[in-house]
Amino acid sequence: MSDFKGSIVLITGASGGLGRALCGHFADLGAKIIALDRDARVHDLAGAECAVVDVSDPEAVAETIRKLTERTGPVDVLVNNAAIGGAERTVAKSTVAGWEETVAIDLHSVFYCTKAVLPAMQDRQRGSIVMVASVNGLTTLGSPAYSASKAAMLSFTKSVAVEYGRHGIRANAVCPGTIRTPIWQQRLDGNPHLFEQLAKWYPLGRIAEPIEVARAVAFLASEDASFITGAILNVDGGLMAGNAVMASELTVEKY
Repeated sequence: MSDFKGSIVLITGASGGLGRALCGHFADLGAKIIALDRDARVHDLAGAECAVVDVSDPEAVAETIRKLTERTGPVDVLVNNAAIGGAERTVAKSTVAGWEETVAIDLHSVFYCTKAVLPAMQDRQRGSIVMVASVNGLTTLGSPAYSASKAAMLSFTKSVAVEYGRHGIRANAVCPGTIRTPIWQQRLDGNPHLFEQLAKWYPLGRIAEPIEVARAVAFLASEDASFITGAILNVDGGLMAGNAVMASELTVEKY
């Protein structure tokens, strides 16, 4: 198990289902957590340095991180986790307002937060950045603004890895599939069997628990991954490897 004792780990989107799992897991591994979220429930995270901030506001991000790191010391690990799902499911139904909000939170915030921590990492010639992307960034699965943001995040990960590798800074990304988090609750209220229906598409026959994604993030952030940078790790139960169930349901005989 990786050891983050004495490390400062900054996690965005910290009050959500995956965010809380990330905070808890890194804390269990000995890290001091800086937790950012626009939701005031972020202050429920005991033991963390917490702040309510709109991560799509570059000035607010820079000032908040500056103030918090004055107390904690510089960030060793940044986990860019903040995101909204993008409720508009198709290009035809997408609005300018919806597109701009989704891209601002899901993509622009990644740039702002990364830029805020890089100088101190560069000064110390070490650091690790992990982007929480999505399988939506790898293939067409709906939610155009969300998917486009996640695809751009993967490219940005490689840009940081290549530019800052000589400074001992690594940048990697995880691409989760469906995760059992509270963000699904509204859809579950309308369809209590949704997770079971989604699970059949995954070769492992189930969806992910938040801790499973958190463990993958911690691995990439850790010294166990010291020679890994610019990598994209699918944490998707085999979804992107192939889908025999989907293939069988799309045979010619069924049409």
